[in-house]
Amino acid sequence: MVTWTHSTTYIDYPSAIAQMEDHVDQMIKGERTEQIWLLEHPPLYTAGTSANVTDLVDPNRFPVYDTKRGGQYTYHGPGQRIAYAMLDLNHRGKDVRKFVSMLENWVIQTLAEFGVQGERREGRVGVWVVRKDKPLTALGAHPEDKIAAIGVRLRKWVSFHGISINVEPELDHYSGIIPCGIAEHGVTSLVDLGLPVTMDDVDIVLKRKFTEVFGSS
Repeated sequence: MVTWTHSTTYIDYPSAIAQMEDHVDQMIKGERTEQIWLLEHPPLYTAGTSANVTDLVDPNRFPVYDTKRGGQYTYHGPGQRIAYAMLDLNHRGKDVRKFVSMLENWVIQTLAEFGVQGERREGRVGVWVVRKDKPLTALGAHPEDKIAAIGVRLRKWVSFHGISINVEPELDHYSGIIPCGIAEHGVTSLVDLGLPVTMDDVDIVLKRKFTEVFGSS
């Protein structure tokens, strides 16, 4: 059984990590069920296990936290839906690549409900949107912006961390880092794409699409 928790106040990053760690440890002991935790963070940067310090352009802008999730630097802040997924892959198939693909599919299907075509890109983690409304690049291609990030960690095949979808964050806050080490592409959000979408709208679709992608248990 998957339980859903929704925090309505901003959760600081160290507290979120501590709560996830505790929940995962209890899941491993068989004392807690799987959980999806919906929340927002105050403005901050996190560094994944592949982070390059040169990608931290403005280290004094927001707090910076090292984390043991996969990936590089990313931004979290108000207007961004975080969904931390504490799921037991012992019962869902011990396949990390498949799990990450399912997380991506969860995001892509959620975006599709709002008329946004989210896409995967080889060598680039996360979900991307082709910006046909912007001028062509120097190579004559449509620019691509990142709309969602994915970073996971496993402990005894129990997952934590998860996904983040840009609903209406302050996009300028990304300028303190090179997001995911990719300088040639930008970032966007649902509202930046011209969609009057609220966090509640996204939450409703996330819950429905989770069941379609992962099943109810």
